[in-house]
Amino acid sequence: MAKPRILFMGTPAFALPALRLLHKQNYPIVGVVSQPDRPKGRGLKEVAPPVKILAQELGLSVFQPDKVKDPSFLKIFKKLNPEMIVLVAFGQILPKAIIDYPPLKCLNIHPSLLPKYRGAAPLNWQIIRGETKTGVTIMLMDEGMDSGDILLQKETQIGSAETYGDLHNRLAELGATLLIKTIEQMVEGTAKKKPQEASGATFAPRLKKETGKINWNNKVSDIVNLIRGLSPAPTAYTYLDGLSLKIFEAVAQPGKIDQIPGTIGNASAQGLLVAAFDGYVILKDVQLAGKKRMLIADFLRGHHLKPETVLQ
Repeated sequence: MAKPRILFMGTPAFALPALRLLHKQNYPIVGVVSQPDRPKGRGLKEVAPPVKILAQELGLSVFQPDKVKDPSFLKIFKKLNPEMIVLVAFGQILPKAIIDYPPLKCLNIHPSLLPKYRGAAPLNWQIIRGETKTGVTIMLMDEGMDSGDILLQKETQIGSAETYGDLHNRLAELGATLLIKTIEQMVEGTAKKKPQEASGATFAPRLKKETGKINWNNKVSDIVNLIRGLSPAPTAYTYLDGLSLKIFEAVAQPGKIDQIPGTIGNASAQGLLVAAFDGYVILKDVQLAGKKRMLIADFLRGHHLKPETVLQ
C-alpha cells in the first residue's frame, strides 16, 4: 500500500502525537502548516507554536500564513500538491479550494463523540458539564463547524478525578492512533462515511475569562467539575481578600451546611473546606495572585486566614 503525500495542519500541543506518529511511520509529509508565532508572557516575546517546534525538530518544511485563504498561500499549497490533508486543532477555517483539492480528502481529529461538542473547547466543556464518557472522531472536513461526515470514532470513559490536562493528553494519543487506521482505510477504499445527525449536535464555545469564575452558590459537584475542566489552564478561580485565587484541584463533600456559600471552614488532612450550595468543596491545590502554585497545606502555612472569611 503506497502511503499518500500528506500536508499536516495543526498548531497546539494536542496535534503533536499525530504529527509524531505520521513521521515515525514514514508517511511522506510534504509540509506542515501552523499558525504564526504569537507574543506571549509579560515581555510579549514572539513564541513559536508547539507544532512548528516539533516540525523543525523533524526536519519538515513549515508554513505560517496569516490566512490560508490568501492567494499567496494557495499558490504554495498547489505546489505542495498533497494527496491528503490531516488537520488537528489548526485554528483557521479552511476554504473550499483547500478542502476539495486532495484526492484522498481532508481528515480532521476532533476530541469528542461528534455531533456532541462541536466547537472551540470540547475537552473543557465535556468535563465542566459532568460527562462520564467521551472519545475521538476522525471526520471529513467540510465548510461547516465540525459538521463533516464521520469516518471512525473511539469511545473512552472520563475518570471521576480526570482533569482537562489529563484528558487532553490521553485523547491526543488516542486520536493519533485512530488517524493512522483511518488513513489506511481511505487508501484501501474501505472507509465508510456516516453523516452526522444535526439534531444531536451540542456546542462547546470558546472559553472566556468569566467562564472560570466560581459561583459558590452552585452544587459542589458542578464546582468541582468546573475546576477539573479548567485545570491546569486557564484555571477556575475565586477571590480571597480581593486577590485572585486559582484552584487546580478540589474534591466534593456533599452534605448539609449552615454557612453562607463561599465561607472558608476548617482545614483537614484532605484540604481546606469551602461551603457551597449543598456541601463543601475541599481545596487541595491553589495559587494566589503573585505567588507560586502550592498544595493547600503549604499555602496555609504562609497565609493565616481569618475565621469566617468568605471567598467571592
